[in-house]
Amino acid sequence: MLRSMYSGVSGMKGFQTKLDVIGNNIANVNTIGFKKSTINFQDLLSQNMSGSGVNPMQVGLGVQTSAVNVIHTPGSAMTTGVGTDLAIMGDGFFVVQDPNATGAAGRYLTRAGNFVVDAQGDLVTTQGYSVLSSTGNPIKIDPALYDSFNITRDGQVWVTPKGGGAETKLTDGLIGISNPPNPTGLRKFGGSLYEMTAAAGGTTNPSTAAAATSMISAGMLEMSNVDLTEEFTEMIVAQRGFQANSRTITTSDEILQEVVNLKR
Repeated sequence: MLRSMYSGVSGMKGFQTKLDVIGNNIANVNTIGFKKSTINFQDLLSQNMSGSGVNPMQVGLGVQTSAVNVIHTPGSAMTTGVGTDLAIMGDGFFVVQDPNATGAAGRYLTRAGNFVVDAQGDLVTTQGYSVLSSTGNPIKIDPALYDSFNITRDGQVWVTPKGGGAETKLTDGLIGISNPPNPTGLRKFGGSLYEMTAAAGGTTNPSTAAAATSMISAGMLEMSNVDLTEEFTEMIVAQRGFQANSRTITTSDEILQEVVNLKR
């Protein structure tokens, strides 16, 4: 069989994967805190045809996916006016924890700051995960003790006691932020959450927004960083690439047919 046929098959598979990545980006164009992905390719193998001559004589045997990277550029900020909606201005992630887990287990990172205060007064995600403070503890705003609260740009929760009184800082109420050195190394867990990995080079132990040289904006949410213009352009490239590789297979098939027809 012709090598070009197998090269064309590998190219079609590669561009199909590229379309999968593009489709996922477009599907999440309005997902809060979503980060788009890009795909890179590399040549598969090269077959040595001859060792004679000055330069090596090699024929490539196709393409393969080398990496699918998550691009952690910031998304646009959307004003909501809801006090528990938080957006990170700068680097870092909110640290949340599965309420059924203990210690560092069940901790995840997220840029989606659409939090709520539940009936027990815990600041949680929409999935019910606890938002952790800079000391690694769940943030609790007990409605039986406080009339209202607000969150400052450094992530500190300030509360107003019931019955009036001066506004004070909530004990252990500083929003925790984790800033891994290589956020591209994080593994997507689903639900706009990321798992820490060795490739990311960090830990799930939260710090502060100041330590991450970031600020927290209350009443705002970070939207997806997907650019539809870019995605549709890449979709055209992927479609044409897929068609070109399919034409390679068709041409190879026609050549094989001619070879078969030599013997009549």
